[in-house]
Amino acid sequence: MNWIIKSFNELTPSELYAILQLRCEVFVVEQNCPYLDEDDRDQNSYHLMGWKNDLLAAYTRILPQGLAFDEASIGRVVTSPKARGGGIGRELMQRSIKELYKLYGEVPIRIGAQLYLRPFYTALGFSQVSEVYIEDGIEHIKMLKTI
Repeated sequence: MNWIIKSFNELTPSELYAILQLRCEVFVVEQNCPYLDEDDRDQNSYHLMGWKNDLLAAYTRILPQGLAFDEASIGRVVTSPKARGGGIGRELMQRSIKELYKLYGEVPIRIGAQLYLRPFYTALGFSQVSEVYIEDGIEHIKMLKTI
């Protein structure tokens, strides 16, 4: 697996296309959830990509404080259906947390997580800090990882 992190302006057109394609494949098609993925936050975020040869196998968006939440954040956490089952999601989040700390210091991290992933994020040190809410027809919770 080849891990690369880039700012939006450093992304090549092919990388950006692969990112948008993967996010659409999973969040829109697989989860049957039509929503507008392009939310004007990509431009001010960092993008962590896990490449397995020519396949974008894993991806997250790392957001600075104040862009989505008061705290720094990790979002658009996604693994390719072609690469699942070997712990890539855990590695993706562990690397995302480390990269966020490198970029912004060891600050609290807030995420909006799909409810069914609560045990996954809890195992990574996140705690639920909100009631369940519906976003794009899917149950979500806010979670926070403190230092």
